[in-house]
Amino acid sequence: MATLKEKRGCGQRCEDFGRFVWNSDEGKFMGRTPEKWVYISLYYFAFYAVITGLFSLAIWTLMYTLDPYTPDYQDRLNSPGVMVWPNTYGEEIVEINYNTSDKASWMKMTNILNEFLEPYNDTKQLECNKYNCTKGKYFIQDTFSAPHHTKWACPFMQSMLGACSGFEDPTFGYNCSMPCVVIKMNRIINFLPTNNTDHVPYVNCTVLEGQNNVDKIEYFPECATMDLSYFPYYGKLAQPTYVNPLVAVRFRLVGEKQAKIQCRVVSKKISYENFYDPYEGKVVFQLKAVK
Repeated sequence: MATLKEKRGCGQRCEDFGRFVWNSDEGKFMGRTPEKWVYISLYYFAFYAVITGLFSLAIWTLMYTLDPYTPDYQDRLNSPGVMVWPNTYGEEIVEINYNTSDKASWMKMTNILNEFLEPYNDTKQLECNKYNCTKGKYFIQDTFSAPHHTKWACPFMQSMLGACSGFEDPTFGYNCSMPCVVIKMNRIINFLPTNNTDHVPYVNCTVLEGQNNVDKIEYFPECATMDLSYFPYYGKLAQPTYVNPLVAVRFRLVGEKQAKIQCRVVSKKISYENFYDPYEGKVVFQLKAVK
């Protein structure tokens, strides 16, 4: 019968481990002589130095080829999206529902618009964007002539929204049945909305459902256009003070005081029939006032 292997005690195991850490007979530390430890340390130092150098070179090459002012890939941004404020989203579309008899209800809409329009304050705009832009023409800038190596941006002031600016009526019409909404087109770097400067992009709103409940639609500025001087947009780094041009729309609700509305930015190069992107070139929202 085979002899059972002798069981080693705790003391013997500690002794073996100590001999492994330092073997005084052979002059080895953890199984290797000091000379071999020097060789293996130099090898791994050189190996990881080369790996780090190659990785750093790859990152440097990548960063060198990137333009900090323009994204390399914009293939999915052929046409800008359109948004509406107040941006109170429902399950599928924006639902702007409020109660004219409930101050908290319509003040919610007012506060959303006030917060959104804060960067458009007349004083702020005159301080940040002092350049006198030429209306009706694209503001093409080939050089960084603005302070701090940036490009100029045209001012868009809150007062340009007229009766929907919040100056004439601080409630934006939400304490009654004449609510204002603000339409904004998203930014795309170097995007020009039309090839012909005679055709300026403008906002057009149509009532999809509840046509009898909308008595009147008004636009501010009155022409409902987004002037060409705000295009092209050169990016946040190049134009840190840029603000989007806006168009405000005021609806006079009657009857049941609810309607489904589509607001579209009309221009040659802005599409709006993309089934997979319901916000491309247009925005659909529900407007309802109860009492």
